[in-house]
Amino acid sequence: QVQLVESGGGTVQAGGSLRLSCAASGYSNNIKRMTWFRQAPGKEREGVASIYPGGGPTYYADSVKVRFTISQDNAKKSLYLHMNSLKPEDTAMYYCAARDFRGGSWMSAGLYKYWGQGTQVTVSS
Repeated sequence: QVQLVESGGGTVQAGGSLRLSCAASGYSNNIKRMTWFRQAPGKEREGVASIYPGGGPTYYADSVKVRFTISQDNAKKSLYLHMNSLKPEDTAMYYCAARDFRGGSWMSAGLYKYWGQGTQVTVSS
């Protein structure tokens, strides 16, 4: 089993920055893709950014390109989301997700087996 624990959320003013972290434990060597999702009240969960633990291209939702950066520290088994130029519309619960295969859409929440509990990000105007 894989456990994911997010941290780093909080409240920030528009234009500010936050860094989210996701610590993986358990049988994390089987993970082939890790992705940050977010879900705002009344909205569907959406993919934000994705990365292959072994290295390779990164993927971003159009709404966060240039502003957000996904990164990882394999030695620490940690995933990060660096968020800059935050906007009120970025307000959501942010989740770390992982799966044990590479193929398929990175944005499809239903393809992910492992989820963290989420960390709240609130951007005030």
